[in-house]
Amino acid sequence: MAVIQVVTDSACDLSPAMAEEQGVQVVPLTIRFGDEEFVDRVELSPKEFWSRLTTSPVIPETAAPSPGAFQKVFLDAASTGADGVVCITLSSAVSATYQAAVTAAATVESSIPVRVIDSNTLTMGLGLLVLAASDAAQAGRPLDSIVSEIETLRSKTMVYGTIDTLEFLKRGGRIGGAAAMLGSLLSIKPVVVIRDGAVALESRQRTRARAVQYLIDKAVGAAPLERIALSHGAVDDISEVVERLEQVPCAHELVVTELGPVVGTHAGPGSLGLAYQTAG
Repeated sequence: MAVIQVVTDSACDLSPAMAEEQGVQVVPLTIRFGDEEFVDRVELSPKEFWSRLTTSPVIPETAAPSPGAFQKVFLDAASTGADGVVCITLSSAVSATYQAAVTAAATVESSIPVRVIDSNTLTMGLGLLVLAASDAAQAGRPLDSIVSEIETLRSKTMVYGTIDTLEFLKRGGRIGGAAAMLGSLLSIKPVVVIRDGAVALESRQRTRARAVQYLIDKAVGAAPLERIALSHGAVDDISEVVERLEQVPCAHELVVTELGPVVGTHAGPGSLGLAYQTAG
């Protein structure tokens, strides 16, 4: 039976406990608040990140892991007896993480075969692909079979999100101040979608309740689902959303995680991310 190590990066938004339970190795990104730099989920938890984001006058930035960070994890897998590595990263359209993993894979090819997959998505869209790869690896599937499955699932994975405030998009330079002010005056709650590996506007809703309902309707309309997940950033009413999504027919249990800094830096507090994989 093949022993395949699954590797990803911290943009997957899987909690450390869940990654450990699934046997997944997570290579962290870093977050900078001015001169201060933190390793994602090692030196700065999501809760601490959200606290800093809402109080810091400095706009945070995230940075991709180095090729050396991936190389170490790949070589560790080889030293512990793995027959191969499947590494799934966040979208190459928004980060240099994928290229760092590709560079690292080339340096270890004499020690262990590594297949690097660009997920073309973010947050729990990536997380759901990683969970599927982990299940396949634990079932003893060979490397190329796992890669083929993930490449198929990639096109069945959707990610939508709703943003509670436009302030952080403005602070990060993603929209202008006038647009942010107008959006706030009109109480616009944007719904975004991951399309071609990047964030795109999906819909404009006039209230938060309508934006949340839009996400739930997307999941209901796509059911039955294979997997579903909800990621959130400093959201007060998360239990109500969870209860409603738990009613959506799905082969696997709903996964709920905290939204990390890769998306959270631009989305701001109160953001919700819905990810799912269609069945069949």
